[in-house]
Amino acid sequence: MISKAVSQLLNQRKEKFLIPAEIVANVQENNSLEHAFLVLSKVKYAKIPVLDQDQHFKGLLSLAMITETMLGLTGIDPTRLGRIQVKDVMQTDVPTICPPYDMEEILHLLVDQTFLAVVDENGVFTGILTRREVMKAVNYLAHDLEKEYTVEKK
Repeated sequence: MISKAVSQLLNQRKEKFLIPAEIVANVQENNSLEHAFLVLSKVKYAKIPVLDQDQHFKGLLSLAMITETMLGLTGIDPTRLGRIQVKDVMQTDVPTICPPYDMEEILHLLVDQTFLAVVDENGVFTGILTRREVMKAVNYLAHDLEKEYTVEKK
């Protein structure tokens, strides 16, 4: 369990954790892998959210998943990308979080993820919470804990 003081200091910055859906690159589950490859190449992200036509979060797609699809027994076949949809190769066993945020859960999940998809109660994608933003809050905590609390060794 996270100490009360640590939780309070981290929560002071939680409004900065969310990167809104409007500015997060994504692809639709029915897009071709060719389209997804172009999007991932342009935004230079390793992994992006996959949404359905109603903006519900469906999973994640990475450049590695697309590359794996191009590899055949005799070499690389990029023509396959136009015939395969994102939903056929995306990762679906992905943790998501809903507001209000549980800092302990977030910290545990971000050990293995670079970002977490944030969804509302209906599964609509509202943005991402990144390890980078949480690390900024931890940095703030490390530098400001003693400005607000007296810390004593037990």
